[in-house]
Amino acid sequence: MKGKVFIVGLGLIGGSLGLCIKDKHPEATIIGYDLNVNEQRLAQTRGIIDEMTDSFQLAAESADLIILSTPVFQTEKLLKELSTYQLKRNVIITDTGSTKEQIMNTASILNNKGISFIGGHPMAGSHKSGVSAAKKILFENAFYLLTPFEGTTTAVKEELCNWLQGTSAKFVVVNPREHDELTGVVSHFPHVIAASLVHQAKFSNEKNPVLSRLAAGGFRDITRIASSNPVMWKDITIHNREVLLNLMEQWKEEMNVIQQMIYSGNEEEIQHYFQEAKSFRDDLPAKDKGAIPSFYDLYIDVPDYPGVISEVTGYLAEERISLTNIRILETREDVYGVMVLSFQTDGDRERARTCLDHNTGYEMFLA
Repeated sequence: MKGKVFIVGLGLIGGSLGLCIKDKHPEATIIGYDLNVNEQRLAQTRGIIDEMTDSFQLAAESADLIILSTPVFQTEKLLKELSTYQLKRNVIITDTGSTKEQIMNTASILNNKGISFIGGHPMAGSHKSGVSAAKKILFENAFYLLTPFEGTTTAVKEELCNWLQGTSAKFVVVNPREHDELTGVVSHFPHVIAASLVHQAKFSNEKNPVLSRLAAGGFRDITRIASSNPVMWKDITIHNREVLLNLMEQWKEEMNVIQQMIYSGNEEEIQHYFQEAKSFRDDLPAKDKGAIPSFYDLYIDVPDYPGVISEVTGYLAEERISLTNIRILETREDVYGVMVLSFQTDGDRERARTCLDHNTGYEMFLA
């Protein structure tokens, strides 16, 4: 497809979308805008955008597709600005925000003027942020939720999907309320819970500092989403507060049920509770990308001797297998350390396991 694509916000998501569009539509011109000039320059250096601009209005008025990849509160402000511009008659505007109902309410000012807006939420992410972390495969096989206004033509929806086909994502159309309820359950509320668990650990650590050492293993893994951008999650929490408040009420009721089970000491009920959770969790798709970014971790039992890290990473380097993170877990002094390697994709993890199985005798396992 030809035309001008205007990407506002050149972070991980905006940058990755630029790469996908450029790969599938090389004849398109991609214009990038970001308040951080260094991100703009890096995006142009990497070939993600063709042109930089310091005028939001001029670039918007010349665009055939506008992608707002900014925090949700900023997106609302930009939508209001766009409604005052002389945009192209057939322009399509979309966003990438994690909440939709409030965004769609704001975007109604565009819809009422006959300007096509389709809410978007690519459900993918990474350990890293910024345009330097952008990659074409970020959205591959991920769900990409779309929330068009009622009455949006099939032609407009198909045109947007054509622009975004380089993502290799799975497009799913939902209504805004449904979107916020679904993502509230599987993404937003888990972030609140993770943060609360960390706060609880922080409080206990003040009384007994050894806790932070014990929390370096599994606890750190199950709460790692608490390390996400606090400003972004403040915005998401406020935007989706009604859904989150309802989920919190349900959570309180759930905790009361568990509390009564423990208080009564009913072993059968307690075991059944954990068994039901295990069964549902085990039936979840293992390789699909969901609302929270997947972490493709490989755990390796390694002996504690100088050079073991360089040995392992050396084998991977020979096969040109990239890592996103590496760390050592040690919970006791008398056992092997566990090396945890994180990869961008499940395919990279499988290649690494095959490589290390061939070159070492170390025991490996998945989480």
